[in-house]
Amino acid sequence: MGSIDREQDGNDLNQSLLPKQEENDQTREKGDFSNKLWIETKKLWFIVGPSIFSRVAAFTMNVVTQAFAGHLGDVQLASISIANTVIVGFNFGLLLGMASALETLCGQAFGAKRYHMLGIYMQRSWIVLFFCCFLLLPFYVFATPILKLFGQPEDVAEESGIVALWLIPLHFSFAFQFPLQRFLQCQLKTPAIAWVSVLGLIVNVLTSWLFVFVWDFGVVGAAIALDISWWVLVFGLYGYVVYACPLTWTGFSIEAFSGLWEFLKLSIASGIMLCLENWYYRILILMTGHLKNATVAVDALSICMTINGWEMMIPLAFFAGAGVRVANELGSGNGEGAKFATLVSVLESTAIGLFFCVIIMIFHNQFAYIFTTSTDVLESVDDMAFLLAVTILLNSVQPVLSGVAVGRDGKSR
Repeated sequence: MGSIDREQDGNDLNQSLLPKQEENDQTREKGDFSNKLWIETKKLWFIVGPSIFSRVAAFTMNVVTQAFAGHLGDVQLASISIANTVIVGFNFGLLLGMASALETLCGQAFGAKRYHMLGIYMQRSWIVLFFCCFLLLPFYVFATPILKLFGQPEDVAEESGIVALWLIPLHFSFAFQFPLQRFLQCQLKTPAIAWVSVLGLIVNVLTSWLFVFVWDFGVVGAAIALDISWWVLVFGLYGYVVYACPLTWTGFSIEAFSGLWEFLKLSIASGIMLCLENWYYRILILMTGHLKNATVAVDALSICMTINGWEMMIPLAFFAGAGVRVANELGSGNGEGAKFATLVSVLESTAIGLFFCVIIMIFHNQFAYIFTTSTDVLESVDDMAFLLAVTILLNSVQPVLSGVAVGRDGKSR
């Protein structure tokens, strides 16, 4: 009987300890998850933080230019908006996406300690993107007839065509700046990108003020200021690469001309993923030419798309961050880590999108004052504020998933 009683007491003791053990395990799991989330967030934001800062600063140069032009008149605002948002925007999305092929190629080369290949890959990207810039030149040269074909008002189409021609130097800067950014990003030298972007923004504000208000060059002066500012980014980043990247930049090499076809195919695949959802905004702006009071409609929609594009720099930074993180995890054979990096990227990007969605709803009748004081335009923007807020929220997810796809695709290659 004594042994039976002892066995029973033991069972009772085990049963009493079991809930505590389960509670301790759950507490440990929660702690492990919180720690894992914090570690992944730090890794992600080491890439995303400076990327957001640099992208927002670079896009702010476009906003500053548009704001200066907007205070010259409705036609000037419409012309710079269409030239910058539609003509440049069509090509910006494609070239930015094509340059994203470097995120995984350079990331893998850096991880494998094949440091010299980063410079080779960047030079290949320069060659491919520079060639594509020439192929895209007709969008600038024939901007006026293209815009008239889509129903834009005569005066707006003519003015936009002139501005588009002056933005050709900006167009070619993309071929060099985008690869330089990704080259540094894959080495986690993102703070340098942020500082150079600040320099470009300062130059843009000063030159815009000089060309538009002091020297009275009008909307053409705003375009020239934008050209100068973007090339400041190119030379600033290249100067840093030459000075601070002796392992990964060993100078120009003839090896960059080999494997261009494979690189082109990978770049085009990456470009298409990013640019398709970017293009339909541009088409919307073009379609406003068929509306009544088309100039006001173009101004209002361009302002909304500029705000959306401004905020879009954040998901695009997550696009870059998610691509690098997923490629890193897959490169080390950690599929679960890649899944977790994807989850964290999507959730954090969505949370930021929700925040800006709420901000737009609160200031729905005020944020357009940045660009114009026209009552008609302000009222039109106010009418579209709700759709803008929803668009910002939805766009917080898609670029991140595209970044994940780029990371996986680069690994598979």
